[in-house]
Amino acid sequence: MTTIRREVLTLPAAPLGPDNPLPPLRPLDEAHRIDARDRAALPREMARQVGYAPLRSLLPAPIRDGYGRVREPREFDALVLENDRLRATVLPALGGRVTSLFHKPTDRELLYVNPVLQPANFALNGAWFSGGIEWNIGATGHTTLSCSPVHAARVPAPDGGEMLRLWEWERLRDLPFQVDLWLPEGSDFLRVGVRIRNPHERPVPTYWWSNIAVPEDRRVLAPADEAWLFGYERRLRRVPVPSYDGADRTYPRNSAYAADWFYEVPDGRRRWIAALDADGHGLVQTSTDVLRGRKLFVWGTGPGGRRWQEWLTEPGTGGYCEIQAGLACTQLEHVKLEAESEVSWLEAYGPLDADPEGEWHGVLRGAEDRLEAALPRAEVDAAYREWLRHADAEPGERLAAGSGWGALEVLRTGWKLPGTPFDEATLGDEQRPWLHLLHAGSLPEPDHHAPPGGTLVARPWRDMLETAAATPAAEYHLGVAQWHEGDRAQAVRSWERGLDRATARWPLLRCLAVADREDGHDERAADRYAEAFDDLCARARGGADGSSRTAGAPGTGEAGDLPEAAAGADGATWTAATAALGGEAIGALLAVGRTADARSVWERLPPAVRARGRFRLTEAALLAAEGRRERARAVFDEGFEVADLREGDEVIGRLWAALGDEPLPARYDFRMRPDGD
Repeated sequence: MTTIRREVLTLPAAPLGPDNPLPPLRPLDEAHRIDARDRAALPREMARQVGYAPLRSLLPAPIRDGYGRVREPREFDALVLENDRLRATVLPALGGRVTSLFHKPTDRELLYVNPVLQPANFALNGAWFSGGIEWNIGATGHTTLSCSPVHAARVPAPDGGEMLRLWEWERLRDLPFQVDLWLPEGSDFLRVGVRIRNPHERPVPTYWWSNIAVPEDRRVLAPADEAWLFGYERRLRRVPVPSYDGADRTYPRNSAYAADWFYEVPDGRRRWIAALDADGHGLVQTSTDVLRGRKLFVWGTGPGGRRWQEWLTEPGTGGYCEIQAGLACTQLEHVKLEAESEVSWLEAYGPLDADPEGEWHGVLRGAEDRLEAALPRAEVDAAYREWLRHADAEPGERLAAGSGWGALEVLRTGWKLPGTPFDEATLGDEQRPWLHLLHAGSLPEPDHHAPPGGTLVARPWRDMLETAAATPAAEYHLGVAQWHEGDRAQAVRSWERGLDRATARWPLLRCLAVADREDGHDERAADRYAEAFDDLCARARGGADGSSRTAGAPGTGEAGDLPEAAAGADGATWTAATAALGGEAIGALLAVGRTADARSVWERLPPAVRARGRFRLTEAALLAAEGRRERARAVFDEGFEVADLREGDEVIGRLWAALGDEPLPARYDFRMRPDGD
């Protein structure tokens, strides 16, 4: 039966760094949107679910952009599940990612195992890494929990052994979920039971996709004759499977550009997807029917796709693709979870040996027969029913701790969530001001006028903020909550009221600047950004009253530039605030042609910030705006890496094109769509 033990996994890893302390007020920059030309052709259910509650904001989740590209050996706590046939390695501090699934009888790794941990800007809120099996909940895209800890514990398994339970509170939709993993004795298949609960008295949009990274030198099989093709040109269209546009697209290397292939699995057909090498060996994933969707993601063979593959790992380690399974046919859809209800299913992962070559339907029949012999469909359904009887079992030994957000919500509501306890002991510094609001009806001001911290934006928390004492901190957070709910005019009024009495003005000024930019008042936005950055620098130089009390000069990046409390562990937070606000301010000032003011902001950034790849790109844009094109080109020639480059973002290519007619150098080519689309 399953044994669970602790291990330490050492990987070359780039540190995550601090979260961005500025609230993500701008509309979500999401690449997965459908071109209006394709909406009318969608089936009715798909069209309804594509239009149902798409995510408009990242709040209350913070943006995670503090990572870099310098990797050093780092230790990670791992939990290893093992029976006599399989060994699964799980990283609870990184979203519960299954980083390895090793089949012992054949001495084969079934997944693509990334030899490094390199964060990149693919999660909804930034930091994400490639490889293994990831659990995506929340909204279209990679979960905000990609690089966050989850709770983990031992729980009795359906076969009398033990299983590993992972659970957390998903903040975008305010939903608790659990993932139970176990390995029955003698089984070649990892069982995974998943449950998402909606404890609210209203329906909530729900999203889930299990993403499985496998080597890309595979043929991907799924029981479908059609697929919905979606690329970074944002077109969604139905295409035949396996061949389309002159090539068999079930071989990942036959696609030139990054693309999603969402398979149309017929109703009543067993849900499964497999990736097999040329010898017919590989991985299969199957599930109960609730997890209806199946997908293949490919990076493509174009220069941009290959560059991304190198970017996420190390050159020479081999490419990968992803096979996936989700609640809907496509990842562009969200499913309604009714009030006070839940959705659950069972997945299984294991080895499959079948002939991948030949006529499509014959290949599928052969693979399905092999799967049925190895793991009958009826056995999966029976295992699911048996697991449900254990889904409420209370966890035993705690193996890892997640966040305190679930504990805060349970304290607020009194919800009973058997099997997934959110203990008060998990409450931490992030929850402390909100716990004070809950119990005392007021929101404390940040210590030493530090950055204000994250905002809870759900309606019950907004209601509490509206009745709290109207301090600058309360007005700031109330405005963020109002903005999130679409009440922009009220948000602006709240921020303006807070500004009248605030000592540290920059957080409120920055919010007002964002509102101005969104409303087309670019000149006023530039003024407010400039004033906000001036105020932040005053806080950093002199502390609460803004007077100069330190020896460090602006822009030195030394501890002397920080308030007293910030010179220690909080210094990274102040540096993150300076970098985030400075970058936004430069962009706003350049947008209205105020290059001298943008240069002033640039020169006051700490040298370590200016040396980051993102700010080398900013420097090139600033030089180009000043008419110093040759110097801007020199920045490219000197080389830089934008660690937090967003998937699908073509900002590097656009700036390069503005500087001359030469082809974009390969090191800067991250294009994920055909030219001209």
